Amino acid sequence: MPSREKLLEVKDIHVVFGKGRRRFEAVQGVSFDIRKGETFGLVGESGSGKTTIARAIIRINPVSQGEILYRGKKISGKISAETQREIIRNIQMIFQDPMASLNERAKVDYIVSEGLYNIHGFSSEQERKEKVRKAMMDVGLPPEFASRFPHEFSGGQRQRIGIARTLIMNPELVIADEPISALDVSIRAQVLNLLMDLQKQYGLTYLFIAHDLSIMRFITNRLGVIYKGRIVEMGDTEKVFRHALHPYTRALISAIPQPDPITERDKITYRYDPSVHHYEHSEPKLTEIEPDHLVLADEKEAEEYRKALAEMEP
Repeated sequence: MPSREKLLEVKDIHVVFGKGRRRFEAVQGVSFDIRKGETFGLVGESGSGKTTIARAIIRINPVSQGEILYRGKKISGKISAETQREIIRNIQMIFQDPMASLNERAKVDYIVSEGLYNIHGFSSEQERKEKVRKAMMDVGLPPEFASRFPHEFSGGQRQRIGIARTLIMNPELVIADEPISALDVSIRAQVLNLLMDLQKQYGLTYLFIAHDLSIMRFITNRLGVIYKGRIVEMGDTEKVFRHALHPYTRALISAIPQPDPITERDKITYRYDPSVHHYEHSEPKLTEIEPDHLVLADEKEAEEYRKALAEMEP
């Protein structure tokens, strides 16, 4: 079970691209924490800022305001070389497209070992090869595949190679950026089950990013729903699903496909209209409506959400 210990803290971060007329604020004051051993999900439609936040955590995108803490130590902005090495070792990322994220000219042996080369994570060639062999076995690939090139594998196998490249670093936090969206439907469950098994085996902590809410209910402990760079609802996954309060969250849930064709035909989907909010005279903030369940709202909306929640309760 996840502990209450905060492994990663994201505090009021803003990420801005461009200047002047081309200035665009992709992330606007996002705050959340990830507890050791849990799977925290970020869900939202394309362009909502999910990947931008992930790339800010691993220092690809600079943070223009706010801060990111790992085990209480600031890892955003200017940091020491030692802290940078610590981040590389302890925070790893699984990318969305398994083909684009692998070097086509390199053999799998080098691809999986690349992180070890960067941090000098082995004392001999024999030790490196043994680590590659173990990582390949952990993700269900025969070690002899290490001598092949990425184009010789299927999409699911390529994603397993990407996961092996992450595992070999022995990370504490893994950011999975839509790791199954580019895969065939038939093998998505296999990769999800692999990630869950590895979490149990190695005590991993995940930041799982997706746009599919049905997957999030299956794999996450807590969930943040993001819309245009702001988290609009966050909390325990089951609470967010059972007591969805923000109109955007309700719209996403209503769009989840139903396995029964009759239910799918008769279901009602909602369209989110931002004009339902009236923030001209008050600034909304993430407000706790019930324990471990927060919604972006001003004081008036928060009171309305509390009343709506009371009506939902049996």
